[in-house]
Amino acid sequence: MSLPEEIRDKKILLIDDDESIRDSLRMFFLAEGLRIDAVETAEEGLDALSRRHYDVIITDYNLPGMDGPSFFKRVHQLCPASFKILMTAYAKEPPVAAADLGVDECIQKPFSTKIIMDSLSRSTGKDGPRAREQG
Repeated sequence: MSLPEEIRDKKILLIDDDESIRDSLRMFFLAEGLRIDAVETAEEGLDALSRRHYDVIITDYNLPGMDGPSFFKRVHQLCPASFKILMTAYAKEPPVAAADLGVDECIQKPFSTKIIMDSLSRSTGKDGPRAREQG
């Protein structure tokens, strides 16, 4: 897969308690030459955010302890410029409106790596969070 240079410069934080999804996405991103940190819980995600800036934050809706929506409520204040992706197995929309959480995109499970890459591509476009801040 040929990635735009803008995506290659992104730092990604992935949070998912499902080890197979977390490891598969981590290996995929690394194989594509992307910089990624992958953690299991929202609390670990907050710890990672306290030490480093991430351009893209991807988290699952259902997590042990703090769930994805609660995590994004906190992250929206800490990292307003980060592109935020919420993964969910809910049939249509998550019970909590994604826009209220500062989420840029929701991805339905199951998903393909193409869907993830398309979302990352949108994070660099004119409709990305940095463009919204400037516009």
